Amino acid sequence: MKTMNTSFPIDKLRATRTPFYFYDSGLLRRTLKEVSAAAAAYKDFIVHYAVKANANPKVLRIVSEAGLGADCVSGGEIEAALQSGFNPTSIVFAGVGKADWEINAALDTGIFCFNVESVPELEIINQLAEARGMTASVCFRINPEVGAHTHANITTGLAENKFGIAMSDMVPIIEETSRLKNVKFIGLHFHIGSQILDMDDFRLLCLRINELQEALSARHIEVENINVGGGLGIDYDDPDKNPIPNFKSYFKVFAEGLRLKPDQKVHFELGRSIVGQMGSLITKVLYVKQGVNKQFCIVDAGMTDLIRPALYHAHHYIENLTGHGEPVAYDIVGPICESSDVFAKDTKIAQCKRGDLLAIRSAGAYGEIMASQYNCRPLPKGLLSQEL
Repeated sequence: MKTMNTSFPIDKLRATRTPFYFYDSGLLRRTLKEVSAAAAAYKDFIVHYAVKANANPKVLRIVSEAGLGADCVSGGEIEAALQSGFNPTSIVFAGVGKADWEINAALDTGIFCFNVESVPELEIINQLAEARGMTASVCFRINPEVGAHTHANITTGLAENKFGIAMSDMVPIIEETSRLKNVKFIGLHFHIGSQILDMDDFRLLCLRINELQEALSARHIEVENINVGGGLGIDYDDPDKNPIPNFKSYFKVFAEGLRLKPDQKVHFELGRSIVGQMGSLITKVLYVKQGVNKQFCIVDAGMTDLIRPALYHAHHYIENLTGHGEPVAYDIVGPICESSDVFAKDTKIAQCKRGDLLAIRSAGAYGEIMASQYNCRPLPKGLLSQEL
């Protein structure tokens, strides 16, 4: 059993109504410092924060103050990024289904570029830009047919995924752009999946990008920007041992693997690796229930607060912050009227009693942002450590 984490302000947590997200702002700032320093070792590497991972306004403000750009997938995310201080010219706008109002808002804002995912989308962007007398910069999201070693629901770079453009359509769509007056081709965009820990997946992506660049060079098509997406994973098993991913090794893969041309810029869209470890879902034990063959630890947080275990069968390390007994095996479950409202099965934590506080760790990414009000439950709050 791992030693109990002592960094949580237990008395302050007890005084706060559960469930809620506790964000370690100190860890967030250390992570941002490391990712920025690792990227700065390469003059043409640019990092955009993937807003979809966590859009808490206080978290976004800290990220924007660190100087990162923003990767947005909706008009709402663009608005949230702007309100939190992100420079519009550092915003990239991705997403397979951009509505007209979102495209118009992005044009009016003056974002860096649209990551385009289909020919019909390209045509609409051209029409809307023409109506405004503007030229929209576009990158094309290409499916590189690289299968990431991750959960099937979070792979995104294969032909059967809904995202992106097939490699065989890459040249035709770029040539089509040259015939449209209100869009400008400035680069290629890739994203193969999320929670990737095997660096070979990224090495394969580099090889595929090199192949595609050679094919374009043969047609005298130059690419100014290469966006490799994000996907770098975190350690869900031992968050205290590995609180910050190895960004140096991650960026080194692309520095060594990509055959870049002079002044070509490489963009990254990192989310989970920046905010994942700084967040924990704090929940209170309501009941300990003895079943026929197992014990249930029933807590006041549910799948409405953290849906990842129910949606992806995702694993989160859970610890009893206030318990001191010997480890006991529990199914840790929530109050939602769904059988899938389970955080962990047959997991050993310090013996639980009513009122104990549990921390569901590594929940800073895709936690608060994916919460719902199913069962008419209130949305959980996200609180920075400095606020308690």
